[in-house]
Amino acid sequence: MSRSAPHPSGRPGTPRIPDTPGTPDTPDTPRTPPDTPDAPQHSRAPDRPHAPDRSGGPDRHDASGGKDARTAVTVFVALGANLVIALAKAAGGAFAGSPALLSEAAHSVADSLNEVFLLASLKRSRRAPDEQHPFGYGKERYFWALLAAVGIFVMGGCFSFFQGAEALSAGGSEDHSGYLVGLAVLGVALLAEGSSLVRALFQVRGHARETGRSLVAELRAGDDPTLRTVLAEDSTACLGVVFALAGMGLHMVTGDAVYEATASFLIGALLVYVAYRLAKESRGRLIGEAIDPAQRRELRRFLTGQPEIDTVTTLLTMRLGNDSTLVAARVDLVPGLDSEEVEEVLVRVKKAMTRLWPHADQIFLDVTDASARDRAQAREDLRALDETVAAEAREDREG
Repeated sequence: MSRSAPHPSGRPGTPRIPDTPGTPDTPDTPRTPPDTPDAPQHSRAPDRPHAPDRSGGPDRHDASGGKDARTAVTVFVALGANLVIALAKAAGGAFAGSPALLSEAAHSVADSLNEVFLLASLKRSRRAPDEQHPFGYGKERYFWALLAAVGIFVMGGCFSFFQGAEALSAGGSEDHSGYLVGLAVLGVALLAEGSSLVRALFQVRGHARETGRSLVAELRAGDDPTLRTVLAEDSTACLGVVFALAGMGLHMVTGDAVYEATASFLIGALLVYVAYRLAKESRGRLIGEAIDPAQRRELRRFLTGQPEIDTVTTLLTMRLGNDSTLVAARVDLVPGLDSEEVEEVLVRVKKAMTRLWPHADQIFLDVTDASARDRAQAREDLRALDETVAAEAREDREG
């Protein structure tokens, strides 16, 4: 296939990154050392630093499997803590007749069920692609995280509102000895939930070190929905216990049930908000969410920097899972390449992309003829990406 209707590229030849071993090279094209400016730098790559050449092989599988193992331990720790705490809260709440403590018991039961969902997602999302699911099962994590959000909303939030309404309608003051038992249960629960939260934060900090992000930026990115859900559950559990302690303490001191009812309403509102945020994120990724703007900019700059590519008219990306990304691009090549050279260029570019971005395991390059309008739009797209990345960097610094 030879190119017809030649057009001036308007751009001098740019040296490319080194070819991967065994890949055909085009003649008379200078090579650049790996640390040249043309090689993209990972600014916000989700928990995937630079790595040797691999395109979904055993190394990448083992690395992601190790992360999943650490996440599974975090989930098991949270599950064990929540099961014990749920039983203690339920017993203490029944003994004291405390709506706030019963709300917290429902919260812990919801968290326990959700952690079972998350453990299922870790295993199911790593199944190999098959005929019915050629891109794999990576989105299983987002589905189960969505179910966990629904569980938090229904079992935690709605029950807490119900307990608050019951407390307001009943009024009265319960036996203080029962409340002392309830306060002791909540104190132990705070220690247990805090330990689980610390474990989740340590893992998030480890991810942040791997990706070169700050802890705040890593928390905002939330690339692993399983870990993010556990972190959200543990954080809200600790805050919910504080609300319950305050409500029960004020009720015990004043004899006014409105304080404990207010605590139940606050716990319910907190759980509904967390469920909404988790569900919104899972929904976006189930529908088909692009990778972060910084990585899209790196991909576009890398493609544009290849000497055989004149213009990148379209760049589409979609998360297929924690370690899988689809990249589809329409590129206009410089004139004068025959069909064999075009094939060699596309093979080399794909291999270089999978070396620099190991999670980009589904790459599709379509050769097209770019019009003047396409070139103008490509420049505008890159400018918009630059602005978005700069805005996110300012937000991370301020956060």
